[in-house]
Amino acid sequence: MNLQEELKKLSEKIRQYRDEARVQLHLAREDVKDEWDDLEKDWEKFRNKLDLVLHDAEDATHDAKQTAQRLGEEVRAGYERIRDRLK
Repeated sequence: MNLQEELKKLSEKIRQYRDEARVQLHLAREDVKDEWDDLEKDWEKFRNKLDLVLHDAEDATHDAKQTAQRLGEEVRAGYERIRDRLK
């Protein structure tokens, strides 16, 4: 699997965690809501970086792809953490 495919899969997983967390968010404590707000900003940064990497896939540098992947992993972990706290 190449890096583009991995990034697409990562984006799908993040979307899943994000959707699950959003459903349960109305039950969350205020500190979880603050963490959610911060993650939403990071999600937007990731989506913008991913769009650039996927759109300019052949021209995107390895560093840009690695940065997108690292940011995506951090966002995924954040949504996963929120989801787990809400269970």
